[in-house]
Amino acid sequence: EDTEILLLLILIHNMTPGAVMSSAVEGSVSISCRTSQDVYSNNYLAWYQQKDGKSPKLLIYLSSNRASGTPSRFTGSGSNSDFTLTISGIQAEDAAVYYCKKHQRIIFISLIKIQM
Repeated sequence: EDTEILLLLILIHNMTPGAVMSSAVEGSVSISCRTSQDVYSNNYLAWYQQKDGKSPKLLIYLSSNRASGTPSRFTGSGSNSDFTLTISGIQAEDAAVYYCKKHQRIIFISLIKIQM
């Protein structure tokens, strides 16, 4: 069975503790996803969001297409083996684990933490 290397990235803002929340809400966050091999047809890549105690929810499919109900602040881009999920104007409700997935395998996990 093929295996993929899991890469964990925790995004940390270089700020004083009191400014974490306000800066995160006003700014944007980009999550990178790099695959060990090119993705089939260059764009067979999806992004999922999983909140505590909930099932993963599809956000982006085929690299850049928003799934139904995905807010416009979520943008997917990239091709081949390099992909990015950008959250513009990040909100407290966006605190979740984000998965990048090609075909049927999860290949990347990123965790965004927003402190109140």
